[in-house]
Amino acid sequence: MAIANPVVQRWADSIALLVITLWVGSLWGVGCLAVPVLFQTLPDKMLAGMLTGKMFTLVTCVGMASASYLLIYAVADSGKQALRQTFFRVAAIMLLLTLVGEYYFQPVMADLKAQALPLDVMHSAFADRFKMLHGIASSIYLVQSLLGIALALNFKLHKVTLVS
Repeated sequence: MAIANPVVQRWADSIALLVITLWVGSLWGVGCLAVPVLFQTLPDKMLAGMLTGKMFTLVTCVGMASASYLLIYAVADSGKQALRQTFFRVAAIMLLLTLVGEYYFQPVMADLKAQALPLDVMHSAFADRFKMLHGIASSIYLVQSLLGIALALNFKLHKVTLVS
């Protein structure tokens, strides 16, 4: 059950490819490039952490919007069959991981930081719990970044003919 209009189908395919590029690129760009540079360059680790948090929030917004488009795209392209496709499942799992990170781990870690004030959370009684949660959240982010490879590889590239 592909989209009936071939011009609309072509646009939908092209947008899906761009959305995958944006989402996976933002995951890798922030997680593998920007965050390590911030923590290596800035002498104030609290400032680096604050900037990192803001970037991860933006990546979350990109992820939620991207996943929404890709899931709708998959259903529009394949109907109920989409639910059985790896592409759909990977996008759904990545969305779930995004939501868990943003709406479970981030608020709990922010609460620990607030409870630690005026100390840096890493120099407080909450340091061990924060490190544990941060480690889990980082692992989730890594899994999500790796799933981005599966998302890109499972996209139906044969359908996307950008040059006529």
